Amino acid sequence: FLYFPETHGISFRIQISVKELLDTDVVLKLLFHLPVNYPSALPDISVTSDQLTRAQCMDVKEKLFEQAKKHLSEPMVHDLILWVQQHLKDVIKQPPTVCNEKTTLSKGTEGGIWMLLLHLDHMRAKAKYVKTVEKWASDLRLTGRLMFVGKIILILLQGDRSSIKEYLILQKTSKVDVDSGGKKCKEKMMRVLCETEVQSQHKRFQTFEVKEYSTPQELQKEFETSGLTALFSEFMPSLLK
Repeated sequence: FLYFPETHGISFRIQISVKELLDTDVVLKLLFHLPVNYPSALPDISVTSDQLTRAQCMDVKEKLFEQAKKHLSEPMVHDLILWVQQHLKDVIKQPPTVCNEKTTLSKGTEGGIWMLLLHLDHMRAKAKYVKTVEKWASDLRLTGRLMFVGKIILILLQGDRSSIKEYLILQKTSKVDVDSGGKKCKEKMMRVLCETEVQSQHKRFQTFEVKEYSTPQELQKEFETSGLTALFSEFMPSLLK
């Protein structure tokens, strides 16, 4: 398994094979992140599978969270794995299809794609902080931008609503930066500027990128080409003063 001491907890991946409908095997990849105060805090779980659509993976994940809540304050990972092996059929109601991008998108948008815009006050340990944000975005399958212009730091994310919520929890509860004395500390100076469903005029970001802009005009252009002019004019003028 993988151990990330810098995120204060243990992360590990487990791959299981479940006999499914029509006797085909479904391979599930489960990523568990156990926070330091586990099991009195719930683990973060992400579910991926080549044989399931994104919506089905989200269903499995949500059901695992429901099960995890029943086991709060007792070690639960083993029970969760057993549970998913026994109940996968019931969770994904329909026979698995090898999903192409079209089915994934139509399934994924049933719950709508959400967008989050955050403003950070500063990053003292910038390289480590950036790496952590990139890792969270990747683990939660979020796309978007980490943007720097002058002293302004913005994080713009798009993805499933539950993944956006998970990201916010990680951002608030993990020790991502250092204080003036060099001690690891949580992010206390973060503001959620906007959390909303992605509209048809908004461009979907395909990747997560870190970008530095030399002028506010460059930043404005990025927002405009992404169909986010209204968002820029609502929040940025006060920040760029």
